[in-house]
Amino acid sequence: MTTVAAPDCVLVTGMPGAGKSTVTRLAAERLPRSARLDGDELNRMIVSGFVWALGEPADEAARQVELLHRNLCTLANNFADAGFTPLIDAMIASREKLDFFLDLLTPRRVLFVVLTPGIEVCRYRNTIRDPEDRFDFDGYEALDADMKREFGAVGWWFDTAALTPGQTADRLVHAAPRHAVVN
Repeated sequence: MTTVAAPDCVLVTGMPGAGKSTVTRLAAERLPRSARLDGDELNRMIVSGFVWALGEPADEAARQVELLHRNLCTLANNFADAGFTPLIDAMIASREKLDFFLDLLTPRRVLFVVLTPGIEVCRYRNTIRDPEDRFDFDGYEALDADMKREFGAVGWWFDTAALTPGQTADRLVHAAPRHAVVN
């Protein structure tokens, strides 16, 4: 049976509200041995001195983003070595950042999935989130253009607008090994 369990690592990205957290959790539940690695949750481990990715000072924000990505990859490697399929939920907006992940995850096969339900769906989903989980973001158009320019046809651009989270997770588990391989 071909499922996401065969590859070593699944990297899921998309704009805020695309469904990364929900889909990676549901997909992980469908696999026999898996670990969900959420960048937001890992960032919450910083108790003092946290600077979010778009915060100030910019050099500290960049340093913490790099630390986050290194930590996500280290955890993914450890879980893969122990026989678990790691599903990483992270905002990856450039080819440079994707290449950073790919370098740190080598020699594992990586599946790169970009959830693309569309800007209006992302905006709507953000409005129905629990207030603590909402992400005030007004750069959807620019981010969408940047991601398309940066990644082109790399990975699987998965349009999930007409799917439920469960349907999306089912398709990710079964189709990502055919559509999302980047290395």
